[in-house]
Amino acid sequence: MDYQLELKQIVDFPRCRIYRDFIRSLVADKSIRTNGGSFLFYYIVLCSYANYRSSYRRMENITYMIGPGEWICTLSDLQTWFRCRFQHQAVSILDLLEKQNCITYSLLGNKKIVKFKITDWAKDNTVLEYNCPCKKDDGFFFFPIAKVHELISLGKCSEMDMLLDMWIHAIYNDPTVQGSFSAPVVYYRNNTGNPLTSFQSLGERWGHSKTTISRILKKFEELNFITLVSPVC
Repeated sequence: MDYQLELKQIVDFPRCRIYRDFIRSLVADKSIRTNGGSFLFYYIVLCSYANYRSSYRRMENITYMIGPGEWICTLSDLQTWFRCRFQHQAVSILDLLEKQNCITYSLLGNKKIVKFKITDWAKDNTVLEYNCPCKKDDGFFFFPIAKVHELISLGKCSEMDMLLDMWIHAIYNDPTVQGSFSAPVVYYRNNTGNPLTSFQSLGERWGHSKTTISRILKKFEELNFITLVSPVC
């Protein structure tokens, strides 16, 4: 994974600090597939647009009040962010996230405008004394790691969900995790401090075969997102 961005990303368990511009770059990266049965990517995208502070936004000649953890956008915007072919598919994603108690949402303006709220935003993201998290485009937000396990367990993970799962579980300079002193490593907290895992374990976690996992991880390596390290016998 990109070393400098990774260093900024990591914070103490059980929350992860994620930069908004990183998520926007993934939205634009068409080389990573988003089709799958888990919904981690979609939820993180919504979090990346959520407000830290109350503000107003004017759309179609109407001014809307947007509180912390909320945002308002067109359904067309949402369709683009989610990479859906049709707008009703984007609404279906919102329905599932609402069913999982991740968000609440409403359709406004002849159902062309979406206003959504991250359910647990106040618990994970509060208005801080410094300004960095409050920047709309290049600030960061805190993401609960428990949500990762909940969402990826819903079905087969997309390539994007696999990448985000690894990204969020990256550890750096932790004396209890082997190898993390030299570079960020993906560690799924098995209480051994050993970040090594197998294609089979990842396949069980992500709902795919070992062959598929091997192919996708090699693709990520070619895209310079990760480096695969074989164990020393």
